[in-house]
This record gives sequence, structure tokens and C-alpha cells, in this order.
Amino acid sequence: MIGLGYVGLPLAREAVRGGLVVRGFDVTTSLVDALNEGRSHVDDISDGDVAEMLGAGFRATGDVEDIRGAAAVVICVPTPLGQDGGPDLGAVIAATRTIAGVLEPGMVVVLESTTYPGTTEEVLKPILEEGGLRCGEDFHLAFSPERIDPGNATYGMKNTPKVVGGLTPEATERAAALYSRFVDTVVVAKGAREAETAKLLENTYRHINIALVNEMARFCHELGIDLWDVIRLAKTKPFGFQAFYPGPGVGGHCIPIDPNYLSHNVRSRLGYPFRFVELAQEINATMPAYVVRRAQDILNEDAKAMRGSRVLLLGVTYKPNIADQRESPAVAVARNLLSHGADLVFHDPHVEQWHVNGDTLDRVEDLDTAIAEADLVILVQNHSAYDVDVLAEKSVRFFDTKGATTHPDAIRL
Repeated sequence: MIGLGYVGLPLAREAVRGGLVVRGFDVTTSLVDALNEGRSHVDDISDGDVAEMLGAGFRATGDVEDIRGAAAVVICVPTPLGQDGGPDLGAVIAATRTIAGVLEPGMVVVLESTTYPGTTEEVLKPILEEGGLRCGEDFHLAFSPERIDPGNATYGMKNTPKVVGGLTPEATERAAALYSRFVDTVVVAKGAREAETAKLLENTYRHINIALVNEMARFCHELGIDLWDVIRLAKTKPFGFQAFYPGPGVGGHCIPIDPNYLSHNVRSRLGYPFRFVELAQEINATMPAYVVRRAQDILNEDAKAMRGSRVLLLGVTYKPNIADQRESPAVAVARNLLSHGADLVFHDPHVEQWHVNGDTLDRVEDLDTAIAEADLVILVQNHSAYDVDVLAEKSVRFFDTKGATTHPDAIRL
């Protein structure tokens, strides 16, 4: 496994449990050392899980030579959004060049990192062939999109179907055989491009539908309609409707980023916009500012200005019950609050220190006191540790951006 983060480490764990001999390669020395000492850095992997892996022969390494001789190499490195709106393939290219240096006949190489359609064939294949070995003849190359959902207690690596698409039928077959060793269901794609696009479609679907309800939240508020009740009613229909919910913005490693890869690819290759994605991005990106405008209105109703008011944010991670803060909308909410002069404090049971605008904020430790002292409490992330109705009862003003409370005095997005 190349890359031992939120994708690579859970993948390595399941491969170990499937009876495979696994090595994990990462360029971060401190991470490698911590894993070899039995310490995990990933929410869904406990120290006990790492100990189990080590006991079964797993080792983390930063030595390229440890990759040599592997039957299969899986790339699980980040693809953040680049300045041009497309994926930054720097880590993928670096990982591919690392593999190219130790590539051997018969090796299977699989890319899991999310990217635009054509990356496996157009970027990885030429690099791997630089040493003289030919793709489809001497080695096999495929794409299998990661579907990790951190904090999901129901679906994990093993029981989430795995899509696999190779550059050749044999590559698909070889990669599918690999994953079948430790994943319950493998779904074969027509090819690598179809597998690459499937990942983008999954997250674009969510991105667009979240944008729909976020926009509805705005006009329903103006019209005096309870959108949360509207959604409750609509989802009683047993067909043709899937419930999505509004919020302070979108976060994480997929939804705010992956649809842009597809939009960028359409613009750069075909010369026209993917209008659904671009509109959804515009709507979702403005939600933190909308939350702060609503917060101002709540304070104004009691003749209080935002400037100088103590505002307590509850929950700063991108999803509940984990410590992962990647692309969390809480940061944008905080920046907007600070720009309006708010006296900002935060609490999150999973985060001790939070970085905003270059400053480090320490979590308030006494939540009851913090609520009593706050002019406004904003629920940004609904962790299960929070009894939101009790918190709303204790608050002078409680703004719920997640639709989590039924308290009559709470104000919902």
C-alpha cells in the first residue's frame, strides 16, 4: 500500500485480515514509526487494530526497496484540489515514479486516489513504461475508487462493494482477484475510465442534491416553511425520493472536491461547463456566509451586535463522531464570524486545538460555563456526545444548523 492515511490504512487492515502479506509505504517518517510502534492516526483504526496487523506480519516502511517483489501495489495518496480547479496529481505522480523504479514483470498496479477520467491510462501508464516494461504485457494497471466513509459504523472496507476497472481485461481480472481476497463484493467495470467516472458520479450526485436542499433552506426560511418537516414528510414516499439535508456547508475529502475534477475535465477537454456542478459548488460554498448572516439576524432580534458578542461553535469536524477536519465548513463559518468582530470560542469532544486564520484556539473545557457565557451558541456538527435539546435549553440563543433539536426555543437553519 502506497500511502497510509484514511484510505490506505483501512485497506491494509482488511488485506492483512484476508491473509495477505502486506507492507505499507509512506514518506512521512513519524507516521511510519508510530504505526510500527502500534499507534494509529486514523479515526476508524484503533491502536488495537494496528497491533493485530503487526502481529500478522504487517510493517510500515519508508524504504522504496521494500516495495520490490510485491505481487500488487496499490496507490492510496491524496489528490487535493489544485489551483486550476483540477486535481493536484503531485502525490500520485511521485508514487507512480517510486513504483516505476522497482516495477517487475507480473506486478499489478492499482490506483485508488480519486481523479479525473483518463488519469490511469494517460498519466500512470507512460511513467510505468519508462523503464521498458509494457502495460498489458509485462505488468497490469487498473483503477479502483476508494469508498471510505470515516465514522460509518455500518459500511466499512470489507462490506462496501469494490469497483474495479483495468486498462485490459486481464488487468481487470487480476485486480478483481486481489480485492476478492478481502472484500465481500467486487464489481467489474468495462474499463478504467468507467471506474474513474463512477467515483465522480457518486459524489457529484450527493453534491448536487445537498445544494438543492441548501437553496431550499434559504427560501423556506423566508417563506416561513419548516424545511426539516418538509423533508420528513417527503421521505415517507417509499420510492422516487432520497432524503438529503441542509447544513452550514459541505466538508470532507470527497464532496467539496471530487465534483470539481469532473467539471474541470469537461471544461478543459470539451470546452463547455458542467453547469450542475458549478451551480452546486456556488450554492454550497456560500452556506457558511449564509449561516453567519442568520446568526447576525438572531442577535439583532434582541438588539445585540455581532461585534463583541460571545459566539460558541459546537462541533468543528466535517462529520459527526470523528476528529477529521478536512474541508470542514466550520472554518469558513469561524472566519466569517471573526470578520464581523465576534468573540469566538469552540467546543468539540474530538478536537482539543483548532486552527483558524493562523491562530490556534483551545477548546473550552467547561461546556456548561461556556454555554452560560455565550450570547449565541451555533451547532455546526452534531456529535453524539451532545444532548442538543439540553444544550438548547441552557443557551440564551441556540442556532441549530443540523436540524438536530426539537427544542421550541432553538432556531433551525
